Amino acid sequence: MAPQPCVVDTSAWIEWLTGSVVGVKLSKVFPVKSHCIVPTIVQLELSKWVMRELGEEKADQVLAYTQKCIIVPLDTSLAIMAADLHREHKLATADAIVYATARQQRAGLLTCDAHFTGLPAATVFAKAGVT
Repeated sequence: MAPQPCVVDTSAWIEWLTGSVVGVKLSKVFPVKSHCIVPTIVQLELSKWVMRELGEEKADQVLAYTQKCIIVPLDTSLAIMAADLHREHKLATADAIVYATARQQRAGLLTCDAHFTGLPAATVFAKAGVT
């Protein structure tokens, strides 16, 4: 059975990159590049975080890695879907874009953000100490 394409939320990328306890668990299901879907909003958030926390060289490496994945830019149809999901599930704008991308691509969603709990196709890896 072929692996399912999967959107990886910024929170999951951060845990995976830092090798946290949750990141180690994520590494067992983290999609290979050919099945890893990266919304451009995740590239933005991830670039900001890596630059701030790990420096410019690491940010360049991470961005280069994401560019080998399936990049999904924000377009009008995705924006409209995200607006609907924002209203329906009370998601923040970036989260609505990430979730809309997963829905549009008929993909799963890997995240560490609890507000995705219970949403179809979302797999939430709870951060240590967060219930």
